[in-house]
Amino acid sequence: MVSVSALDGNAIAGLLHEVFGDEMTTAVGTCAHCGKHNVVGEVEVYLRAPGTVVRCRHCHNVVMVFTRIRETICVDLEGLRSLEHP
Repeated sequence: MVSVSALDGNAIAGLLHEVFGDEMTTAVGTCAHCGKHNVVGEVEVYLRAPGTVVRCRHCHNVVMVFTRIRETICVDLEGLRSLEHP
């Protein structure tokens, strides 16, 4: 069995800038599952999943998924209740 380690949200700073057009590691997301607030730079990021998977650091619910298909980045934010940029 292969062990997969999580990175922090800073590992996807470039991807977030590409998607949102701004520095997003200081944004605060609210998990739709547990309601806890997470600074994007502190979430759990898995780069070796199908796409890039971002999980809540409190309950480990999937909050964001980014998948690149050819030249398009598909974004799933269904696990977020809100995302606030300071």
